[in-house]
Amino acid sequence: METPLEAQPVKRPFLTPGVIVLLIIAANGLIWSFLRFYLGLGAVTNLDNQHPWGIWIGIDVASGVALAAGGFTTSALVHIFHREDFHHIVRPAIMTAMLGYTFVALGVMFDLGRYYNIWHVPIMGNSNSVLFEVGICVMTYVSTLYVEFFPVVTERFMGRVHMHGLLRKLNKITDLTLRWIDGFLQKTMFFFIILGVVLSCLHQSSLGTLMMIAGHKIHPLWQSPITPLLFLLSAISVGYPMVIIESLTASKSFGLKPEMDVLARLGRFVGPLLGVYLGFKLGDMVIRGTYVYLMDINLESIMWVIEVLFGVIIPMRMFFWDKVLHSRTLLLAASYLAAFGVLMFRINVFLIAYTPPYSFKSYFPSLGEISITLGLIAIEILLYRVLVLIFPVIAQPAKSIKPKTKFALRGVIK
Repeated sequence: METPLEAQPVKRPFLTPGVIVLLIIAANGLIWSFLRFYLGLGAVTNLDNQHPWGIWIGIDVASGVALAAGGFTTSALVHIFHREDFHHIVRPAIMTAMLGYTFVALGVMFDLGRYYNIWHVPIMGNSNSVLFEVGICVMTYVSTLYVEFFPVVTERFMGRVHMHGLLRKLNKITDLTLRWIDGFLQKTMFFFIILGVVLSCLHQSSLGTLMMIAGHKIHPLWQSPITPLLFLLSAISVGYPMVIIESLTASKSFGLKPEMDVLARLGRFVGPLLGVYLGFKLGDMVIRGTYVYLMDINLESIMWVIEVLFGVIIPMRMFFWDKVLHSRTLLLAASYLAAFGVLMFRINVFLIAYTPPYSFKSYFPSLGEISITLGLIAIEILLYRVLVLIFPVIAQPAKSIKPKTKFALRGVIK
């Protein structure tokens, strides 16, 4: 009989040599962040009137949204398509997506000149704007992710509220409040899961619409009427590889046994998904005849080949190979290549393919932009480690077989 698994806080020390390195990178990012907000965009970035966005949009936002797609793809697999055998990878996927989208929102804040007016979006936004739709969907989905994660919080603290001193009078009412919220979410969570999947599909595709309407400013290799569909398909195809990366990296970091059987089965979905994405991408190229631009050896054609060859074709072939699916190293490599492909797609569209009108020089990120981006990534990883040490997120061998709650995201899996 298989060992029962139960989501539990990980019992490991927080500080490790790797964590110390991340803390240094995060501290450097925070210093540059202070300079950005105190001195303004011009003091720390290479942005100008011809290049209104850089890696904060191309990587932190556009790529971050796609790489956080594991949350809605895994939720859909388990709760909509009822694949309960993938049940215990939902929590880490939801938490990773929650952190990812939180830092996507922070990335937007860094890029906005008047960041303090971001609250204007839901109140004064133009409902005919594609960017308005993206903003509303992302804001709503971030809130939805926090709602989806909250049952983990109630499970962790229900029956364990032990405040001292004057606050001890609040113990009972706090516990009752947690139990009420837990019961309410058990009855309504399916609505939030459906809402999260729908919102994800909307804003993933709308990011493509945003660049499609740029017209001739985008190189023909990426300027396509089906760009919204390609953005959505690329996000869906990278969702499961990101879950695999998170699971294998976390198991190695915390000294846990990797769930290779579950991850191998999950990996079987990736090959067909990448195949569908590749089919639409190449079919669109043939129909529009833009393959002729590959005959020119320039930055755009080289980047397109790198994106498709190393980020789609090679990982697609690897995910169809049983030897890869049952090898931790090869499965992780294939997943990283799939993530690399989507990352390159977003970078190519937002940075390489985009040619601003009247531009007199090319854009390259400044030290401040790079430092802030790396700092945000480091802080996100550190928060992941903090949360899994505190909350029952990662499935581990169960101490008992009695589930603590009824909701499908929780309990013991045999």
